[in-house]
Amino acid sequence: MGVAIRTAGEDDRELVVRLLDEAFQDDPVSSWVFPGEEYRRSTHHRLMGAFTDAVLADGWIDLTEDAAACALWLPVPADVGDGGEGDGGEGDGGEGDAPSQVREAVDPDNERVELIARLTEGIHPQGRAHVYLWMIGVTPGRQGEGLGTALIEAALDRCDREELPAYLEASSARSRGLYERLGFAFTGRALDLPDGPRMWPMWREPRQGARQGAR
Repeated sequence: MGVAIRTAGEDDRELVVRLLDEAFQDDPVSSWVFPGEEYRRSTHHRLMGAFTDAVLADGWIDLTEDAAACALWLPVPADVGDGGEGDGGEGDGGEGDAPSQVREAVDPDNERVELIARLTEGIHPQGRAHVYLWMIGVTPGRQGEGLGTALIEAALDRCDREELPAYLEASSARSRGLYERLGFAFTGRALDLPDGPRMWPMWREPRQGARQGAR
C-alpha cells in the first residue's frame, strides 16, 4: 500500500512545526543546540518554525496525507552553497546575515543556533545545482513504518527525472545507513560539532535512465 503525499502550504505551517518539534526532540544535533530536556522543550519549536518559514518561502515541503511525516526541500542553484540548517546566506554577523538573524529571532543567548548554520554552510557542496533535504521528520509514534523512506523516494524520483543531484547531512549513524540504501554517499568530510555529535554530509547523483524510463 502506497503512502499518499501532498505539498504543504501556508495553512499547514503550525502542523509542520509541531511535527518537526516532536520528531527532533531526541535528535543528537537538536540536543546539542538545545542542551537539557526542559530547555529544549520550551525553545526548540522556535527553530523549527524558522526552518519551516524558510522552506515555505524558497522550497517545498512534502507532507504525508495523514500528517505523520514531512520532508523539507530547498533547491540550490549552481555555484551557491546553502547555509545548512536554518541559513541561506553568508556574512560576518552584520545586517542581512541569516545565521545571526535566526539566532536573534529564535534564542539570542544561544550561540549554537548561529554556529550550526555557519558550520553546515562551510561543508555544503558548491558548483552544481542540486536539491537539499534540509530536514525530514516522522512523528515518534509512527517511526519505523517507512514513511520517511517513502517521502525521500518520491523526491528522488523527481530528481532522477530532472537529472538533479541531491544533498543532505545525516545526523546519526542510523540515518546515514538509511540514506546510503537510498543511493546517497558520504562526501568524505564529516562535521564534528564542538563538544557534540558528528554529522555526515551525503551526496546522491541522479540515476541514469530514469528520465528516459518516464517517457
